[in-house]
Amino acid sequence: MRHERLEHQLKKEISNIIHDEVKDPKVGFITIIRVELSADLKVLKVFYSILGKDSEVAKGMKALEKAKGFIRYSLAHKIKLRTVPELIFKLDRSSEYSIYIQEELNKLKSKEDKI
Repeated sequence: MRHERLEHQLKKEISNIIHDEVKDPKVGFITIIRVELSADLKVLKVFYSILGKDSEVAKGMKALEKAKGFIRYSLAHKIKLRTVPELIFKLDRSSEYSIYIQEELNKLKSKEDKI
């Protein structure tokens, strides 16, 4: 239970840091989807999504990697842990995939309606 609460708090704080404190405008369209904290509390995988075209996504990914040290530093001041976990950012394309699936289903439905 403590582990889940800690994950929730880390997700909230990282999201706030990214949106309120990171100055790079390319990071503005990033949404934190979920986080996974290792059992030993040393590694935190941060799953995120970025809205926009592929070029904007690539720029956002680079900007996020560049800001990783700052995010971890800020996190250390907001959450009291013995050690701040190493951050590993992973792009989560599940929301884009679900939009794609919904569009395909809508196309099929419109074809059926025409028949």
